[in-house]
Amino acid sequence: MSPRLFTALSLIALACGAIAYVVQSGSLPPADFSFSNQTEIESLDPAVVTGAPEGRIIRSLYEGLVRLGPHKREPRPGIAERWDISEDGLTYTFHLRRNATWSDGSPMTAHDFVYSMRRFLDPLTLAEYAYQAWYVKNAKRYSRAARGVVVGDRVEIELHSLPDGALPFARGELLHGVLERIDTDATATEEALADPEQFTSLRTFVVRIDDVIREFRITDEYKQTNSAESCKQLMLDFEEVGFRAIDDYTVETVLKAPTPYWLQLLGFYPLFPVNQQCVETYGTPRWTAPENIVTNGPYRLVFRRLRDRIRMEKREEYWDAENVALQTVDALAVDSIITEFNLYETGKIDWVPKLAPLISKELLKADPPREDFNPATQLGTYFYSFNVNRKPLDDVRVRRALVMAIDREEIIRTACAGEVPARSYCPPGLPGYEAPLCPDRNLEEARRLLAEAGFPEGNGFPKIELLYNYHEEHQTIAELIRKQWQQALGINVATRNEEWGTYLSSQRQLDYDAVRRAWIGDYLDPNTFLDMFVTGGENNNTGWGNAQYDKLLEDAQKEVDPGKRLEMLHQAEEILMREVPVMPSYYYVSRA
Repeated sequence: MSPRLFTALSLIALACGAIAYVVQSGSLPPADFSFSNQTEIESLDPAVVTGAPEGRIIRSLYEGLVRLGPHKREPRPGIAERWDISEDGLTYTFHLRRNATWSDGSPMTAHDFVYSMRRFLDPLTLAEYAYQAWYVKNAKRYSRAARGVVVGDRVEIELHSLPDGALPFARGELLHGVLERIDTDATATEEALADPEQFTSLRTFVVRIDDVIREFRITDEYKQTNSAESCKQLMLDFEEVGFRAIDDYTVETVLKAPTPYWLQLLGFYPLFPVNQQCVETYGTPRWTAPENIVTNGPYRLVFRRLRDRIRMEKREEYWDAENVALQTVDALAVDSIITEFNLYETGKIDWVPKLAPLISKELLKADPPREDFNPATQLGTYFYSFNVNRKPLDDVRVRRALVMAIDREEIIRTACAGEVPARSYCPPGLPGYEAPLCPDRNLEEARRLLAEAGFPEGNGFPKIELLYNYHEEHQTIAELIRKQWQQALGINVATRNEEWGTYLSSQRQLDYDAVRRAWIGDYLDPNTFLDMFVTGGENNNTGWGNAQYDKLLEDAQKEVDPGKRLEMLHQAEEILMREVPVMPSYYYVSRA
């Protein structure tokens, strides 16, 4: 790197926060390994987070039944030392280690995994990744609560009152019975009855419990009614879900169809176990505080200092402690990509997940090559989502026009270094799969479509906004797309940046027109990308849905022929790339 470039970057970095870092760290003893985690994390609860920064920490603090290898993400023994798979590929039996413990010293058992799965699927947990467990028999029906039950089902009713002797934040008292019928309010219209938001408020659930007929209404808090009892939730009995403890050290999962990547999913952090005693003693979010949290991974949480760092320390009682090389690890919240590099170059941190494009380009020219710079392909896609609930983005012609008007090559030249322009949502590298493409850049066709949609030369097109979480690279890309759309289509575009937590909330609530997003595959299969966009999916966050798309993904889950299954997924992605609720921008490479 040229001295001039390095000096300039160093000055920028100092202005952006390197001095603040030194002041904050003070006399704190250095960790054995420090890295930039890029942003302040949203939570340490595995069930409720979806981001890469959270995942890096959670994988250090927790461990699932299996853990994944560093390169091909192959399943390896975790808390389960071994497992058996039935001949039909539906039943997995996991045999747990007898020496696995929680950080409070209590033993880990199969019941910890059952509790955690039930909590993960509970709609009140608000787990965006809950659909990743829907491969388990009846898991989807359970997570749909009252909307997932039919007459004749065994059901569980959660009352507002706690059972005797329960911890302060335990689940309410449970009743078990058989659903006899569902009565709808006589004055309710067909439209209201079909509205998912009004489903429970318009229905009375009649349940036989110990040969006694009882009626229940689901309410947010206890309410006395004339005929029905008030309850917090009614759902399929969890005993009907294919996830159970055979004994204290054996977990059995039963799938609804063969799922070749089930083991990889079990090594994915949202499915990691949490400690019931801890969760129910302190409640959310207090149970994740450093002074309260109980974890089961190779590290324990020492402290969390907002806008500075998370410190983790090796757990000597961890079952595989002899192979944990580092005693202490620091994860720093460094929003600036330039500051990250400055901290690395001055020896303050040991690893950064990504480099600024300008720095990457300089390092790629280095002669001899730097041994500490190892760019590599990643199983990930950078893209924008459209909120199809907002006009005019509800019109597929408008979305296709916007997709055709971006110049990916300019984005790569200006804001990236080594990335590959993306015209499919699924990235290259998925075994046996060739992804279909979205429309290529075509300004003439884009303008024609926009005119056909009622906006000739952009006239009458409402101002739209590009949302991104603050980061220099995201800002540069958003400004480029804004400029490209304005110049090519004559429309008025603004940009808006938010900090990580607010940005995630805006995305979930569909408080945006177009939003920057990215997805890194959780396992080596197209499904890890495509199942995001099923209608109503927790990670969909576009308002888009397509019945044929949903059916193809559902059928692919049941298909045992690998070739036919991949063809179904290909057809599904063809629909996604034709209707473009998402706009692929580039495929990721690491710059670290």
